[in-house]
This record gives sequence, structure tokens and C-alpha cells, in this order.
Amino acid sequence: MPQYLQVKDSEAFMSKFDTFDGLLEIMDRLREPEGCPWDREQTYATLRGYLLEEAYEVAQALDDNDEQALCEELGDLLFQIVFLSRIGKENGAFSAGDVVRGIAAKMVRRHPHVFAETKVRDSEDVLRNWEDIKRQEQKGKKQELPGVLDGVPAALPALLKAYRIGTKASRVGFFWKTGEEILGKVDEELGELRESLAGSDHDGIREELGDLIFTLVMLARHSGVDPEDALERSNRKFTGRFRRLEEIVRDEGGTVDGSSMDRLERLWRQVKGEEGGQPS
Repeated sequence: MPQYLQVKDSEAFMSKFDTFDGLLEIMDRLREPEGCPWDREQTYATLRGYLLEEAYEVAQALDDNDEQALCEELGDLLFQIVFLSRIGKENGAFSAGDVVRGIAAKMVRRHPHVFAETKVRDSEDVLRNWEDIKRQEQKGKKQELPGVLDGVPAALPALLKAYRIGTKASRVGFFWKTGEEILGKVDEELGELRESLAGSDHDGIREELGDLIFTLVMLARHSGVDPEDALERSNRKFTGRFRRLEEIVRDEGGTVDGSSMDRLERLWRQVKGEEGGQPS
């Protein structure tokens, strides 16, 4: 039997590594001079893409409501955290223990209603306290007073970043109070976009599109809708319909790129009709 399978199937061997400390030991061995050449070559920069990829795979498992996959993908994501922590230790910057202690201290500090005597009425109180505590923490890191939007990561995808910006600003009373007010702003931004389109103003189109999308994200936030989830649902809906359209075209002996727009529009309405006439 190959050595790999012998190791993999040995419960006694694997039981040495089935704890967080065991995972750290695996990482240590991979980075040792006699360890894995690939793992030893990795740096913060090379691991960045893997970290994001694993985070998205966790999100996919959540979307699929696949708990078996979620368990596996969480493990992959945890391993990236351990990997980065090992490099931090080698650089003399921090260790996995520092990471754990840091997040434990932060969670206790930011939940005084659980670990101290602070009283809260609801989750909104919790979120306001959270932001207040974060700003107090930042005072010790910066000379100037920390801003309301500090803490929104610059590397966030734009849609999620807009949502976080709106959430933080709304907690201090900024932004529209009603959905109708936001819809009015949507109409205003749409009008400005039409003007830019009419003038073939590329820079203006880009700016007004951005303003319109940002305002729609604010509408989603106000309505309690995750814009990422809403957009992904539309992506899946469009993808399913388009694939069905392709299937019909193939069954008729044609191709999508060889079909007229009138024919594709007719087939698109047919596909929607098969779903019971759901809105676009």
C-alpha cells in the first residue's frame, strides 16, 4: 500500500493532528527546511489570492446550503489563517496564539452587555455600542479622531463596500429615512445617467452609473436586503433562462450567435412563460 494511503488511513497517526495545536504542528512541519518545497516558498503576497479563493468557496457552500462542503471549506479557510500566522511568526511579527488572543480580547471588549454590566435593548443598541467601542479603540492608534467610516476595508469588493459604508453612515443618522426618499434619489441619478448617455459622455456615464448603483445599494440596505444576494439571485435566474434558451435553439438546429435578435427575444419570452410568467 502506498505510504500516503497508510498515513491517511491510520487513525492513531491522524489523532495527533485533530486539534488546533495539531494543525499548527502540521504547518510547522510543512515550513521546516525538510518540509514541503511549495509551502516553504509561500509569502503573504502569494497567499492573498488563495485566502480570497477559500473565502469565496465558503460563501458558495453557504449559498448551496451544503453543510458538508461548508465544513470542508471552513477548514481550508482556517488553514490559510494558520499559514499566514506561521509566516507572521517567522517574521517576528505575531503568532497564531497572538491572533487567537487578539480576537478573544476584542470579542469580550466589544460585548460589554454579555461580559460586563452594560444594558442593551436590542440588536441596534449592540451595533451602536460596537461602533462606539471601535472608535475608542482607534483613538489609541491614530492621533486624529477616528472617522465614522474608518474600518471599512479598502480591498472589499465595491458592492459590499458600498453596503458597509451605508450601514456605518446610517448608524450616526446620515442617509435617507424612507424608501420613498431613496427612490426619489434613484430617479434623480437615472435622469443624470440619461443625460450622460445622450451626450455620449464616457466619463459622465461611468460616474452616473456609479452613483446610481450606490443609491440602489442604499435602497437595498434600507429595505433589509443584501444587495450581493439580490444580484446573485438575478445572476442565477438569468443564467438558467439563457441556458434554457440555448437548449431550445440547439433543438431547433441553430445557434444563439446565428439567430436574429427578434427570434432570441421571442424565445426569451417563451422561456419566461415556462416559468409561469415570473417578472424579468
